[in-house]
Amino acid sequence: MLYLDHNATTPPLPAVVQAMADVMVEHWANPSSQHDAGQAARSLLQRAREQVAGFLGCQPAEIVFTSGATEANHLALRGAVGHGGRSGLVISAGEHAGVLKLAAQLGRQGVPLGLIGLGPDGGLKLDEADMLIGEGTSLVSVMAANNETGVLMPTAELARLAHARGALLHVDATQLIGKLPFDFSRSGADLVSVSAHKFGGPKGVGALIVRKGLNWPALFPGSQERGRRGGTENLPGIVGFGVAAAQHAWTSSNWHDRTARLAVLRDRFEAALKACCADVRVFGAGLPRLPQTSFLRLGQVHADLALKRLAELGACASSGSACSSGGQAPSAVLTAMGVTREEALCAVRLSFSPDTPETALLALAQDWPRCLADTLAPDTHIFTRIHTGVLA
Repeated sequence: MLYLDHNATTPPLPAVVQAMADVMVEHWANPSSQHDAGQAARSLLQRAREQVAGFLGCQPAEIVFTSGATEANHLALRGAVGHGGRSGLVISAGEHAGVLKLAAQLGRQGVPLGLIGLGPDGGLKLDEADMLIGEGTSLVSVMAANNETGVLMPTAELARLAHARGALLHVDATQLIGKLPFDFSRSGADLVSVSAHKFGGPKGVGALIVRKGLNWPALFPGSQERGRRGGTENLPGIVGFGVAAAQHAWTSSNWHDRTARLAVLRDRFEAALKACCADVRVFGAGLPRLPQTSFLRLGQVHADLALKRLAELGACASSGSACSSGGQAPSAVLTAMGVTREEALCAVRLSFSPDTPETALLALAQDWPRCLADTLAPDTHIFTRIHTGVLA
């Protein structure tokens, strides 16, 4: 199997699996219990908090462990309503479906909502952000990197705009963490969401980083997480989160080499596809983007069929965000970019890892268009000028 869906989730690192198993067998006591077993569990919890903080460039006390980035996003956006006497939210039109749906729900409840548009290349329209962020804005929320196109968002510029008007900045860094370097202390963000399973950790655990000094309200009141997130901690998951963070921090010295290799791999794959298919569009290709993300269409071939042929060739990919793909609705990101419904329904997202074999990927770039051309009749409405060119 050639796994090309790392933006959806990543395989857990072996050390993560082992650490979680050890916790479940040896340290299953409640970290809030005062007896020795509970305190041993609490020590593991604190160690994981320090590991995650070291990786993300924040203080351990700034971390609120959650069930994942979705909960972290809810904690950030819901907590902003009424914070500091303000309630307005400004988000981008290309946010994750969970954020867009939450924002729409809050808007129906009377929360002032501004939506920053995307340009045809997938970039954020900063001029619109400048107009939308006002004196009543409590929070500006944006992805660090789009989960579909991989386009990097101008978070530093947004931080300056937000702070100049007394607003806070929340960054959903779910797709960025583990792929490019990140340092909370230098990011300009006030709140940051992250999910462990995007970089070798387990599913079902994540965090919201809350800048020191912010008295942020709890989504689930309780005594855990300094009163900011009630409920018994998911200790195996949090320990796995910490191990994944520590492993990535340990390899951070060769970030540049890793990202450069992935960018070269992505560009070679896209070039190979274009050599074999006369009509390929790579969305977001004109802007800086994640080095391992390729969101594209082959002619007018519907994503369902394109993915089916990929599966027959032994490859796994998706038609966009794993949380919203599989239906007949076009990508909200592509729609915000002005892409037509017909074209958006043809979009396929491939996301690689440093372990993706280049030989297999370039072979797929030849076999995939050929497989589509062999199975489509020339007069069908989804057939386009796919040919079976051979790379030199």
